[in-house]
Amino acid sequence: MNGYIFPFTLAFTALSVVGALLRPASDLVNLALLASVALVSLGRIPTSWRSGLLAVLALTLTLLLRLNPGDKLAFYGLLGVLIACFLLPNLPTLVRVALATAILFISVPIAGLTNSFLFELGIQIGIFAALALGLNVVVGQAGLLDLGFAAFFAIGAYTWGIFGSPQAAQFIEGFPAGGLPGNYLYLFMALAIITAAITGVLIGLPALRLRGDYLAIVTLGLGEVVRVLANNLDKPLNITNGPQGITPVNRPEVGFLTQFLQAIGAEQVYGKPIDSYITYAFFFYLLVLLVIGVVILVNIRLANSRFGRAWVAIREDEIAAKAMGIPLLPTKLLAFATGAAFSGIMGAIFAAKQTFVSPESFTLQASINILAFVILGGMGSIGGAVVGAAAVTVLNIGLLKDFSDLLNTWRQTGVTILGYNMANLPPQLNPAKYERLVFGLILILMMIFRPEGLIPEQRHRVEMQEARQEAKEGGSK
Repeated sequence: MNGYIFPFTLAFTALSVVGALLRPASDLVNLALLASVALVSLGRIPTSWRSGLLAVLALTLTLLLRLNPGDKLAFYGLLGVLIACFLLPNLPTLVRVALATAILFISVPIAGLTNSFLFELGIQIGIFAALALGLNVVVGQAGLLDLGFAAFFAIGAYTWGIFGSPQAAQFIEGFPAGGLPGNYLYLFMALAIITAAITGVLIGLPALRLRGDYLAIVTLGLGEVVRVLANNLDKPLNITNGPQGITPVNRPEVGFLTQFLQAIGAEQVYGKPIDSYITYAFFFYLLVLLVIGVVILVNIRLANSRFGRAWVAIREDEIAAKAMGIPLLPTKLLAFATGAAFSGIMGAIFAAKQTFVSPESFTLQASINILAFVILGGMGSIGGAVVGAAAVTVLNIGLLKDFSDLLNTWRQTGVTILGYNMANLPPQLNPAKYERLVFGLILILMMIFRPEGLIPEQRHRVEMQEARQEAKEGGSK
């Protein structure tokens, strides 16, 4: 059977590409291309052929997005090719870098200039991926269950939100009335890293003397303390403006980027003169890409360093790690500070992008969502954290919303499917409102059928395989 997989994948991909060129607006063809991406990524085919087919699929999907920037299926297919570039083990490094660079810096911008939703989706994926990578250091590598991680995100956001807006002038005499100019964001991104890391150490000092469920409860409480402080520090000295939030938060100047887009003829793609809206969407997309690249690189270096090995040792057995001379509290504090730093820098970017900071963005639900990214992707896995964040973001912002719009269209037009008139669908049936329910069901199914996550860390994969083998042996006895 395996001998037929390669010729079938080759033929199916060729037909899908030809179909896309002949009928670029067909949803059926787009679904076939999605299936081709899955077959090429997961099938047993020669590495050289896999590289070439992924490149052909990426080019085809880019052409489809250029012809129809609102084609969500083509975008999801392109996202699948990008994930395959990072996660497939046998692809040459040159192929990975070339495909990823082409998709991130050519394909998505070409479509995003016409459909800014793609930039928005990319920015959200990048922000959540950085948060997941930060928590992955704490939970996945060091084994410290943190339920208040959104607090560090809030620290970073308020660090720039307060001083990059008129808010600071309310309690600092002589401070510029409109806040610091937007170009100070780059400085405050570094300050947000330091502030969040220090906060991580301060929160960790009392909390990290505990373990397990006790640590989870304490971090949950301390995370809520940060949110409550942000909600109440509007009196007697108005520092955070309380529940009303802070607005407007200044953004950096992007005139240079506007000139660059005009110079390369982006106005022809955009269809009208380049304005500040699309320029800022492109700017924050590039900024998030740069930061997430640095975060991934730092994660990889840390995982292979003595600190990473010390975190793994503590996660596996604290007593054995202490017996081997690993100082528990300083090593745990380093994990907390590192994860907090990743969260803090994304908080500052988030504040500038939204031009608004409010305590409602940093609730317990946000911390649980970030933890779910890590669990879904695979505890301790760098690629898993990124894929988990991307999968949930696409599900919440893209798939469920698109499905809701489709049901509303069917309801309004009275389409009949399998003998049922869709006009009779209850208006309460809106999948976008049930994202937590859908996500909860996905997590339950993951815990049943793949508890190690989508892309498990090698050590976790081996542990799970050993546990299954022991369970089978115990059952046979």
